[in-house]
Amino acid sequence: MSNVNLNLLLNLKLNNMSINVTPLADRVIIEPAAAEETTAGGIIIPDTAQEKPKKGKIIAAGNGKKDEPLTVKEGDTVLYGQYSGTEIKIEGSDYLIMRESDIFAIIK
Repeated sequence: MSNVNLNLLLNLKLNNMSINVTPLADRVIIEPAAAEETTAGGIIIPDTAQEKPKKGKIIAAGNGKKDEPLTVKEGDTVLYGQYSGTEIKIEGSDYLIMRESDIFAIIK
């Protein structure tokens, strides 16, 4: 089991399952949005050609650093870099854990 999985501690509701997960310091856990399966013209994109999503919903956030509170909160939809964060699997679902500095914008 990785060190990331060992350091997760807060009670969350994910897919109607209760799990214990808390990101530390300025880290957040993001549920990536589903990848686009068709183009604007209606062409179906195969799984191997789909881009990684760059948008997701924050499902848990740490307390921030000592002198820097977090500007994002649970429930925010955010944009992040294509290769940002670390992929983790919790209860069979895929999530990303990343620092707040890897987040580019909040979508309102």
